[in-house]
Amino acid sequence: MKPTNPAAARVVILISGRGSNMKALVHAASQMTNVNISAVISHSANSEGLAWARAQGIQTEQLVYDAAGGQTRVQYDQALAECIDRYQPDLVLLAGFMRILSDEFVRHYTGRLVNIHPSLLPLFPGLHTHQQALNAGVRVHGCSVHFVIPALDQGPIIAQAVVPVMADDTVQSLDQRVLVMEHKLYPQVMRWLAQKAVFLDEQGKVGFTEKLPLQQFYADTEYVS
Repeated sequence: MKPTNPAAARVVILISGRGSNMKALVHAASQMTNVNISAVISHSANSEGLAWARAQGIQTEQLVYDAAGGQTRVQYDQALAECIDRYQPDLVLLAGFMRILSDEFVRHYTGRLVNIHPSLLPLFPGLHTHQQALNAGVRVHGCSVHFVIPALDQGPIIAQAVVPVMADDTVQSLDQRVLVMEHKLYPQVMRWLAQKAVFLDEQGKVGFTEKLPLQQFYADTEYVS
């Protein structure tokens, strides 16, 4: 485990299941001096990714939604925010976190809450994006990293990675091709956010600093736009 840098960006990652994007973020962060993964949190009682993170020596939290006990979505999100805020995060990264978050929760983390979505937004929001892409007959597909706003999958886009759609593609083959790019793109965006090269401005748009020339978006990750 790398030494903790007190000046590095504190990152909390939210996951549901296996946490493949979380693993990519953790591996990348181990090579970065400006990022500390403070915690990984899951709402699932059987999260494979949570066990993996714990084995890496990362602080983990399991916060299961108690619908049977009468817990409301707002109550759960309040408890989740309290759990997250104990780590005083600079960034909260959603990595396959399969819950729709309340408007109040999202506003609490404005400019710090980021998600990765397996499509080239605004195309194919929601679930089953690869099937949507195949049904639409598009020739390119991909993934998007965006700031989260209350409107689902409509937040300002930070970066996208593009893959070709082959004539013989299935949902599974397309999923694997996109996933490879997700694991490249999300860590790169985490690095940019940590160095404050990318930010959400007062108008709710993505802003850039002079530290990150526009061409770097095209040079650092294959197929990135």
